[in-house]
Amino acid sequence: MAFLLAVAPAMPAAQEAGTPDMPAVAGPLPPPPDREAQAAVVRADYRYDDLLWENDRTAHRIYGHALEAAEPPSGSGIDSWGKNVRWPFADRQLRSGDQHSYRGEGLDFYNVGSTRGAGGLGIWHDNKLWTSRNYVRHRILSASGQAADFTVDYAPWPVDVDRKVWETRRFTLPLGTHFTRMVSTISSDSDEPLLVGIGIGKRTTGQGAGELTVDRAKGLLSWWGPADGDHGRMAIAIRVDPAMIAEIRADADNQLVLLRVAPGKPFVYFSGSAWDKGQGGFRTRQAWNAYAAGEKLDFGVPR
Repeated sequence: MAFLLAVAPAMPAAQEAGTPDMPAVAGPLPPPPDREAQAAVVRADYRYDDLLWENDRTAHRIYGHALEAAEPPSGSGIDSWGKNVRWPFADRQLRSGDQHSYRGEGLDFYNVGSTRGAGGLGIWHDNKLWTSRNYVRHRILSASGQAADFTVDYAPWPVDVDRKVWETRRFTLPLGTHFTRMVSTISSDSDEPLLVGIGIGKRTTGQGAGELTVDRAKGLLSWWGPADGDHGRMAIAIRVDPAMIAEIRADADNQLVLLRVAPGKPFVYFSGSAWDKGQGGFRTRQAWNAYAAGEKLDFGVPR
């Protein structure tokens, strides 16, 4: 699980200073089994096979195939939740029936919609991003403990009329970081190279598109979301291998980094997120950008 090349430095004083005003508590969650820091992966078979994963700092969700019929149009973007506790909360929050309300441990106020959310991907072709539907199969490699670790498969999807592609992706989120490592293998019925677009949704919280910071030399897109009332702000970052970058651009829904990828060859990228009222203490855009740029990440494909 050692994809962090070095231990992250202690949080600077600017991040630690101040206690945020938390949203009003709608009602308590059932108590956790314990209050120790740990990572977790849960398939929510009670909610159309949502896959939830989290560690001591951040929490996420992707959507299962069953949701496509229940809540169309459902897509393969990545959801990001705010959390302010070190132990897992997402499964208990989702089981409450109202994951969008604050119940003392975190909440989901990030609206993925038709965007790529927090690091979903697609194939860039003919000035358009061609994306998969929801995942169709999963395998949990580590459900709890020091890391959340699982794989999902995305069924073949068309890229215009020229080709089809399909993907297997591994997600790994150890304790102590805001970044999930993604190992993506995109196969195709054509050997021609791919342009893979990895995105951050533009209008996923509050009003407006948020503030984007780009550092091509570090392979970084960092987004600081607009304030969303009492909920606060979400922060998202993508880190990619700078040597793979073809272009940084946008479409109507997403900020995108385009990577040159060979079909069938795995590649690594990272998706990170934080809540400005939650774990990590990122109260400003500057603090989040400094962390996202400074995290020392390994883009080597794990064996």
